Amino acid sequence: MNEEERNNLYPVFFKTDNLETLIVGGGNVAEEKLTFLLKSSPDSRVTMVSPMYREATEALAQKFGIEMIKKRYHKRFLEGKHIVIATTDIPEVNLQVYQDCREQSKLVNVADNPPYCDFYMGGIVTKGNVKVAISTNGKSPTTAKRLRQFFEEVIPENIDDLVNNLNEYRKTIKGDFEEKVETLNEFTKGLIGKKEVEK
Repeated sequence: MNEEERNNLYPVFFKTDNLETLIVGGGNVAEEKLTFLLKSSPDSRVTMVSPMYREATEALAQKFGIEMIKKRYHKRFLEGKHIVIATTDIPEVNLQVYQDCREQSKLVNVADNPPYCDFYMGGIVTKGNVKVAISTNGKSPTTAKRLRQFFEEVIPENIDDLVNNLNEYRKTIKGDFEEKVETLNEFTKGLIGKKEVEK
């Protein structure tokens, strides 16, 4: 693999109930991005701006208490926003959103246009407190989807029991941070081995 082919994205997990997100657009793609966001983070603070909204998009937004502004995009709508997602079917509008966000140091994602994205909305698997995010560097959403389906199958529903039990066990371990990590690494090493034997 060449160095330029490597995925150099840095994954982070946002507390979207602490951040303000703006979705520009009200069509199919806006609904898809809103659905994706709310499925993973139902308490997200989102505002939408569009001169029109699809009926299903409007219903979803109302169900989650999303503010909908029925106006054309203007950069004044970026005020107080941290994350912006442009989803319109008018390239000039999406480009304007991108340029305005760059000027104001806002994180921006222009849907289906990787060069105009500060971040990608990859595949996500959630099982209790465990969350796995998958990225193909913006190259193949289908691959991310298939990997998501795979991890949804292989990660057990009771993974939270393991997380909680290990958290309680961690509290009983003596020593400094490095010693605790080493002890937990030794303790959990067998989990992978056990899985492979069971197959």
